[in-house]
Amino acid sequence: MKAPRLAFAALFAACFMSVAAFAADPSGNWKWSVDFNGQSFESSARLDVKEGKLTGTLTSPMGEVPITEGSFKDGVVAFVLALERDGDKFVIKYQGKLEGDAITGSIDFPGFNGGEPMKLDWKATRVKEEKKPDEPAKSK
Repeated sequence: MKAPRLAFAALFAACFMSVAAFAADPSGNWKWSVDFNGQSFESSARLDVKEGKLTGTLTSPMGEVPITEGSFKDGVVAFVLALERDGDKFVIKYQGKLEGDAITGSIDFPGFNGGEPMKLDWKATRVKEEKKPDEPAKSK
């Protein structure tokens, strides 16, 4: 009698852990604000995860930039933005822990114009997608 109960408990635990793993998914739309040199800059991103690889596009006042070197493992989101400005190439690195509908971590900026590299706090929030009402059936 104990064996079937034990097997059921193991099956239940495996199913519960699988649901938890699917629940912790950064796929979706995100937004955040970064304060830099006394100014606030709004950014957003569309993230997608497939087999641990994070992809997407970041949108900021400077335009849209594809995410590179993206990963999602053990609840940690990480990606790089490879940018070019005035002929100079540089990278910005994002890393944060996914907890529910928030990603909290840091952004590593290179030193600009001979300045020191900077690390800024980063907190992104998931944008809830509004469900569109069902369209009425078209009559013929």
